[in-house]
Amino acid sequence: MPTRNAHAEWNGSIAEGSGSMALGSGAFEGPYSYESRMEDGAGSNPEELIGAAHAGCFSMALSVVLGQAGHEPESIVTDAKVRFGKEGDGFAIQSVQLTTRARVPGMDEDGFRQAAEAAKDNCPVSKALTGTEISLDAALES
Repeated sequence: MPTRNAHAEWNGSIAEGSGSMALGSGAFEGPYSYESRMEDGAGSNPEELIGAAHAGCFSMALSVVLGQAGHEPESIVTDAKVRFGKEGDGFAIQSVQLTTRARVPGMDEDGFRQAAEAAKDNCPVSKALTGTEISLDAALES
């Protein structure tokens, strides 16, 4: 398996500075700042990138679990809401809320929820976020 790369650069103080983050593949490069992380300023932030990684990883893991159960999905759409906030003397990623909707022919709602929970527990990004509360809202679409 290949090693994946990313790069970040920060210039200046925490309140006045700014930086950029980039994926090694070149698929994303964007600015970030105090305002884009702690407020609603323009640009990205590390938590947004973690959310994208978690949503993508979970969707792939769910596809594997469903396929192993004999139910190949037509589509899986996952959103991740990453809650970042003050914790003790610093800050922490406090929770990730995954919401997924999928089209899976022949699958019942209970079986789908079980598959989704298994995917959440075994997704490598979920494992990397051990210690962070991860909730899941999973439902089939008709």
